[in-house]
Amino acid sequence: MLELVDLHKAYQGRSVLRGLSHRFAPGEFVAIMGDSGVGKSTLLNLIAGLDAPDAGQVLLDGQAVGSLDDASSTRLRRRRLGFIFQAFHVLPHLTLAQNVALPLLLNGLPLGRETQMLEAVGLGTRGQDFPRQLSGGELQRVAIARALVHEPGLVLADEPTGNLDPDTASHILQLLRAETKRRNAAVIMVTHSPAAAEMADKTLVLTGLGLQIAEKSAF
Repeated sequence: MLELVDLHKAYQGRSVLRGLSHRFAPGEFVAIMGDSGVGKSTLLNLIAGLDAPDAGQVLLDGQAVGSLDDASSTRLRRRRLGFIFQAFHVLPHLTLAQNVALPLLLNGLPLGRETQMLEAVGLGTRGQDFPRQLSGGELQRVAIARALVHEPGLVLADEPTGNLDPDTASHILQLLRAETKRRNAAVIMVTHSPAAAEMADKTLVLTGLGLQIAEKSAF
């Protein structure tokens, strides 16, 4: 499904990823941990085609993401990926329901599931509210609902529980796992939380020693 082949990435002369290779299977829920600055968020951006590697390839269903032009890369993200950004990126001028429905509209899918997803993240009565009326934790839940609403084959999650209390975080992770396992979709979740990593099928640790991903038993 997803394969990383000898990825290299540097910023301002500093190597962030060097020779990174790994294969992710369909239906796999993987947590990626590691020290700050080691390249975890960079890795998600490379997988999504939001950034390009200096060398190596990201293969999604055998297709090299880096070889796509901007329009094709946008279509791939729109149809195949769900991205939970650490900074939410909820659009302030749209209601919560409109924010969550956006992937459905962009993909020409029927509306209605946005209501179901808002309910699933505990915001079922807030669909007509605007982002300015929400707390950080609530905005994070909107972002999670939006990433799942169009049932993508791969979900990339950057610290998806960073603004949530432990009980809400547990509920959201259970939802993320259930929604993706039901469809045999894969999840790659960057997290600093050992409790969040426990929800994954396996935990990988991104280290500075050649920046290789090393498998590590779940915390």
